[in-house]
Amino acid sequence: MRFSKLFAPTLREVPAEAEVVSQQLMLRAGFMRKSAAGMYSYLPLAWRVLKKIENIIREEMDASGAQEILMPIVQPAELWQESGRWDVYGLEMVRLKDRHNREFCLGPTHEEMVTSLIRGDVRSYRQLPMNLYQIQNKYRDERRPRFGLMRGREFIMKDAYSFDRDEAGLDVSYKTMYDAYTRIFDRCGLTYRPVEADSGAIGGNGSHEFMVLAESGEAEIAYCTQCDYAADVEKAELHEIVAPEETALEKAEVVTPDCKTIVDVCNYLNLPQDKSVKAVAFKSEKGLILCFVRGDHEVNEIKVVNTVGVNEVEMADEDMLIAAGTCGGYMGPCGIDPKKAIVVCDSTVMKMHNFCCGANKEGYHLVNVNPGRDFTPTYVADIRLIQEGDPCPHCGGKVAKARGIEVGQVFKLFTKYSKAMHATFLDEQGKEQPMVMGCYGIGVSRTMAAAIEQNNDKDGIIWPVAIAPYEVLVVPVNNKDAESTAKAEEIYAALTKAGVETVIDDRNERPGVKFKDADLIGYPLRVVVGPKTLKAGEIEVKARKTGEVTMLPVAGDYVAAIKEMLAKL
Repeated sequence: MRFSKLFAPTLREVPAEAEVVSQQLMLRAGFMRKSAAGMYSYLPLAWRVLKKIENIIREEMDASGAQEILMPIVQPAELWQESGRWDVYGLEMVRLKDRHNREFCLGPTHEEMVTSLIRGDVRSYRQLPMNLYQIQNKYRDERRPRFGLMRGREFIMKDAYSFDRDEAGLDVSYKTMYDAYTRIFDRCGLTYRPVEADSGAIGGNGSHEFMVLAESGEAEIAYCTQCDYAADVEKAELHEIVAPEETALEKAEVVTPDCKTIVDVCNYLNLPQDKSVKAVAFKSEKGLILCFVRGDHEVNEIKVVNTVGVNEVEMADEDMLIAAGTCGGYMGPCGIDPKKAIVVCDSTVMKMHNFCCGANKEGYHLVNVNPGRDFTPTYVADIRLIQEGDPCPHCGGKVAKARGIEVGQVFKLFTKYSKAMHATFLDEQGKEQPMVMGCYGIGVSRTMAAAIEQNNDKDGIIWPVAIAPYEVLVVPVNNKDAESTAKAEEIYAALTKAGVETVIDDRNERPGVKFKDADLIGYPLRVVVGPKTLKAGEIEVKARKTGEVTMLPVAGDYVAAIKEMLAKL
């Protein structure tokens, strides 16, 4: 490819709209352009990267025994009504009606569609197991699209669905996909970590996320420093902390003027934070939810959703608190009418003694509160966020944290959809059984963005070779020098003939401009041809990742040397 013909409009300034590194660099390097909030046009460089990621995915999925299909993006409401998700999926679903006023949606995911497809043609245990996948655009009406391709309204996804006779078969399918994912992300040249995860709106109760480790990641993961345990902080399970035994003291109400935070209260009462209980209030379709954790802990919103069995929560307003007999800054679990609010206490709170909490009255707190004697919550569960230094729930070692970008997730759906949608098969005895399902997704466009977030410097992108748009850039330093221009053309032709994906920067630009664009776009190798190096009988080859410069003899087999260098990157 000649740079003069390449549609890659680079920018010198960072666009004001760009929030994260991948978004900034893809706009600056001419990989994409914004069409609307959360939607982008992919230009040739980005499309080449996406196709390479897709090809790696296809090769590994096909090798695992999965079969590629393509299902409609537009899905009829009836299928989602069958599964029970039409009314509960939320505002992220893009809904529409046809000319006959029939309801449809743009597919955010395809569990319903694939279950409907399979139930029509798979009837016998002899046809199972089966795994079908597709690579297709998905649509989710994000409340606040942001971070470029990291959270958009339209994105490219590989989604696969397995169908088995029983849970033992699902375990095998799940492990097969898990292993395929590790090969996919290994081949993409990414540093990642599989972590235990929450299944969210997809459903089921067994899941792992594949996280590309990057400081800019929007997700936080917790991992043990002594064993291989790792989990999304939303999923990380924690053992209750049992406080030392104490004699129960008499509960008392104390004045705490202008003390609406745990820090203020504990400082005022001269108490350590682990002798206090803090509150967080949410509103949900089931009403007000009051959550209580130890004062030095934080509430895990996802765990609250799963514990109470609601679809989503958001912060409650003061009017809801007043109606329930409490107020902001002074909430406590004592005396709350269960008809007015759902009270959820972290299991650690239930093992505390003589603690301080809000008195549900402006300017007052309670001290010497004890669970059981002074209050009984609606739910007791692990609802706190894991913290650095917490004991590992598997081995007791110390927990550390890192940031990551979710690029893939595998789910065990079990019979959530097959039972609701009557996707059954006949077993050896001729008895009808529900199929046992799994679901496996990879964000293709998100993987491209995550690769940039993990591989960049102040000058631009540093592509892993396997997914780079082109492998080599040939730069003739002086277009007016006939000898170096001819040699650059010769090298470009030789590399291209040898199957090396090569661009020649034949623009009539200064060398500095060419070098800046080369670093910005992120070609793994840059071959520089100029009068000075040719006079010495050499060409200069620079590795983008390491900055290492190698001089190769023009008379030697530079093609083989360049291919060997690419293989080592």
